[in-house]
Amino acid sequence: MPHFTLFQWFLAIIGAMGIGVAKSGFSGVSLLHVLIFANLFTAKDSTGVVLPMLIVGDLCAVFIFRRHARWDYVRRLLPPTALGVMIGAYLFRMISEAQFKPVIGAVILTLTALQLLRLSRPQLFEHVPHRLWFAWTMGLAAGITTMLANAAGPITALYLLAVALPKFELVGTSAWLFFVVNCFKVPFSAANGVIHLDTLLLNAALVPAILCGLFAGRWLVTRLPQRLFDTFLLVFAGLAAARMLGVFRIFSGF
Repeated sequence: MPHFTLFQWFLAIIGAMGIGVAKSGFSGVSLLHVLIFANLFTAKDSTGVVLPMLIVGDLCAVFIFRRHARWDYVRRLLPPTALGVMIGAYLFRMISEAQFKPVIGAVILTLTALQLLRLSRPQLFEHVPHRLWFAWTMGLAAGITTMLANAAGPITALYLLAVALPKFELVGTSAWLFFVVNCFKVPFSAANGVIHLDTLLLNAALVPAILCGLFAGRWLVTRLPQRLFDTFLLVFAGLAAARMLGVFRIFSGF
């Protein structure tokens, strides 16, 4: 168990609650736990610390939203995402997260802009989102991003928004996809030396906070209109991209 100060424990609990909120459908909130645990641990070690908690969140989300999954989209995204995980595992050894963050930020910011354009002028994108190349591009980006930073939620959400999935189907589809993908990541993270037995006790201690965040997020999802829900996702995705690009340097530390 890590030796945290009271303030560090507070941050860890907030980060764990953020995981639960993200798994309830507000995937852009995943930036919160990425930032917090990257500051509590080293950037690379934090990916291994967070992964078991993500799987716990995935299990809960799958149980809650299991009836809403669209398996055709899970099957469409899973192969490129798995390939992206393998590419990300290789890049993990070759480059630092700090070097790759601006690239991911630029990708998310570009996709957010495209989605805003789609909402304002849907006729321009009538035939794009359902093409196979689009699914593979998004899946590869999501796989690489989740392996390097556990922050692929906004990318997947942007794809599922682009194909116009209703909010509960979006959450259910994301839950199953990331449950499979995060389990697939475990041996790669273990091989990269970022999953340690001593941090599993921390994961277990933070499970109640993950559950609290999940139910709080579910409460919000059931009460937000579809358009407002989509707007929230896009705003969170844009903020995540801006932070990765270093726009909000004032928030680089606590």
